[in-house]
Amino acid sequence: MKPFEIKGPYNPNPPKPKPKKRPLELGMEQLQDVGHIIAVASGKGGVGKSTVAVNLAVTLARMGYKVGLADADVYGPSIPKMTGTEKAIPEVEVYDEMGQPLPIDAELTEDCKEIICPIEKYGVKWMSIGYFARPEQALIWRGPMACNALKQMILQVKWGVLDFLLIDLPPGTGDIHISLVHDIPLSGAVIVTTPQAVALADVEKSVNLYRNPQVEKPILGIIENMSWFTPAELPENRYYIFGRDGGQLIADKYDLPLLGQIPLVQSVCESGDAGTPAALNDGPLFDAMRAAAEEIIRGA
Repeated sequence: MKPFEIKGPYNPNPPKPKPKKRPLELGMEQLQDVGHIIAVASGKGGVGKSTVAVNLAVTLARMGYKVGLADADVYGPSIPKMTGTEKAIPEVEVYDEMGQPLPIDAELTEDCKEIICPIEKYGVKWMSIGYFARPEQALIWRGPMACNALKQMILQVKWGVLDFLLIDLPPGTGDIHISLVHDIPLSGAVIVTTPQAVALADVEKSVNLYRNPQVEKPILGIIENMSWFTPAELPENRYYIFGRDGGQLIADKYDLPLLGQIPLVQSVCESGDAGTPAALNDGPLFDAMRAAAEEIIRGA
């Protein structure tokens, strides 16, 4: 360039442009010691999917397996409440670019990586966005933000050695579900429904999501929740409040196994609100969850 072509005053020490913040890079390192990753899904809210996921995790732990559960319902996380871990604050470990742990007071650089430690209780490792937000706080996030949060709840967590990692999905078949099936190496999905027709119609959409040619993830089977009501004082009686055999109907239609039928027992609601999952104790709920878990183990 010739001198007369220079525009503006010459600055021999121009300011350096500010470096752009690097996007968070998440790999599969934290999942390398996880045996099976299983999504617990439903096409409809209100079927007790989170209750099933929590009690299934506790049941597997009682059976001697190493289990973790990631709460992927970023808009309505319920795992902290159901496990009595609402006030828990996960610890964060920091590693340098070589993967070596750094002390707490070390100076952090762009090459450092933060890994979240899950909360451990009842023999299960729990992780939820609920640990990072107030219980009453509404997370007003668009799809991409919710998907990024989901990835962090799974890929940025120090799971360690696990036989099973369950992922409790939100209702529907939207952005979060698509992100999950594309970015997480799922072993399969368990679909939760209730017997009534209004639930079955939405559950079919969830089944078809995983069977879509662009997804093609195996469905391990159907769990029918709230199959019947059994009063504590009349343990042999069954009252089919929400209809009967709806889960079997879906299972037969799509050639899927019916993994189990979970009774509607008052103690399940009470224990969930108290943060002590019903599967911690012997009873009809644990028996049904154990039967479903055995089927899942065989199919995984």
